[in-house]
Amino acid sequence: MRTGHFRKPITIQPGRIDRDRVVVSVSDAAEVLLRDWPKPKSEMRLAAIKACLAVMRGEKPAKVARQAFIVAARDARILLEHI
Repeated sequence: MRTGHFRKPITIQPGRIDRDRVVVSVSDAAEVLLRDWPKPKSEMRLAAIKACLAVMRGEKPAKVARQAFIVAARDARILLEHI
């Protein structure tokens, strides 16, 4: 399984305000999307999950999953924009 590291980490705040999470790879992103996502029925979340799976299968580069994760995190209002 390919996990693909991101060139630049993504910082999110999926839960408590004092608990930031740094996502550095596709496997990190997939874990957050599957376990800790605040909007489980979001279409953006589903698209990000599909992008992560495509990277893990070797069909897409890690930057595709990174971008889909950022879009989903913005949609869920958990992306910390300073990064």
